[in-house]
Amino acid sequence: MIINTQNLDLAFRGFSQKYSDAFMEAKSHSDKIVMKVPSTARDETYSWFGAFPNMREWLGPRVLKNLSANSFTIVNRLFESTVRVSRNDIEDDRLGVFGPAFTNMGQLAKRHPEELVFGLLKAGFATNCFDGQFFFDTDHPLEIENVVTSVSNMQAGAGDQWYLLDCSGAIRPLVWQERVPYTFESLANPGDPDVFMRNEFTYGVRARVNCGYGLWQLAFGSKAALDATNYAAARAAMMGMRADGGRILGVTPTHLVVPPSLEAAALALVNSEYGTGGISNPWKGTVELVVSQYLA
Repeated sequence: MIINTQNLDLAFRGFSQKYSDAFMEAKSHSDKIVMKVPSTARDETYSWFGAFPNMREWLGPRVLKNLSANSFTIVNRLFESTVRVSRNDIEDDRLGVFGPAFTNMGQLAKRHPEELVFGLLKAGFATNCFDGQFFFDTDHPLEIENVVTSVSNMQAGAGDQWYLLDCSGAIRPLVWQERVPYTFESLANPGDPDVFMRNEFTYGVRARVNCGYGLWQLAFGSKAALDATNYAAARAAMMGMRADGGRILGVTPTHLVVPPSLEAAALALVNSEYGTGGISNPWKGTVELVVSQYLA
């Protein structure tokens, strides 16, 4: 192959197509549990978390709710993945050899949010959210009838962690923030110093993204055994969640998220027709099951 702009553009398009096809086809679970927010700056501040005033009869002037009381900032992070292709291989028209590499690059780029999102969920027992408490904690401060009380969204235990999430609304328990999406790029001009010095063309992916915690009331974390008793208690706790002021939020769990070690127990709990002793299983179909390797 003659090394010129036209042929290099064709090579880029071929590599890009391999990347794009793999990116689109790769499975992703994180989309199910995150609130996607476009970003237009270095970071974004979410000043409205926890500020959801209830509807009230309008008597006298409006009662104003301060949306800056619980601000939380998510700073975008820069990520990249880069490979080099020898100029000799392009001259010798060996482009097909590199197809699997760019396919793999697309798959890994699609799965990268999984690593970040489920990693953040796993860290929720020891990482603060917008109210200054751990995301999964026993003492989230909540003002109900002018009295500040402590509310729990976790179960203690010594087992592998599992999670119930309500992802039915516009606001979700986790935030996915995207400043620049995963973009395939190249440095493939024969006149570039890197090409001249190394005899290599460079191809890579670049993204500016990050994730953070949303409303803790929409998530429940447990280290207790994943069984019918603990599952029922977690659901009941979530469905009783309130906002500041005491308003019932109407939370209903939609997803059960587990590591591979709890897949069998989760399948028996929410997918099986019958429970222990052959009796009808009341929890069948109550949530969608998500099993993530990134929780292992």
